[in-house]
Amino acid sequence: MRILGIDPGIGICGFGLIETSTRAQAKALDFGAVTTTIDAPMSVRLKELYESLVIVFEETKPEVVAIEKLFFAKNITTGIAVAEARGVILLVAEQNGVQIREYTPNEIKKSLTGYGAATKSQMQEMTRVHLGLKEKPKPDDAADALAAAITCGFLYRVDDIIEVDKFSNSRRRK
Repeated sequence: MRILGIDPGIGICGFGLIETSTRAQAKALDFGAVTTTIDAPMSVRLKELYESLVIVFEETKPEVVAIEKLFFAKNITTGIAVAEARGVILLVAEQNGVQIREYTPNEIKKSLTGYGAATKSQMQEMTRVHLGLKEKPKPDDAADALAAAITCGFLYRVDDIIEVDKFSNSRRRK
């Protein structure tokens, strides 16, 4: 299964594609980050994010998208911008017919380290270990996205691959 993890952000949005056939083994296929123009109006930045993510989805062809939930923000302005970026991410995933799984930062930390308050360094190291990488993935946003994808690989249930779409009453492949 190809899982695309995404760490939402308006300035930098991390992505990481893994392939997994069992819960115990995952392989990193691609990872990186897309950026938007810092001084541009929000509408322009959201369009840039959208266009970049369309390309990422076309190139990676994920079966599932794992995205970090926004659960709080110290700065309300930053929180709103990240929420708007999440909306773009969810839209692109839906347009591509890709199943979406969302996880809180705490859930991701627990699944990779067994500890919900793990540090960024601990998370990067466990991401490296789980994927058998020689070095910690960079940038940090890509490492966070890979961690979300790994979490999805751990928690995803095969019997959820095909389900009834609650909104259209039709069956669809997730």
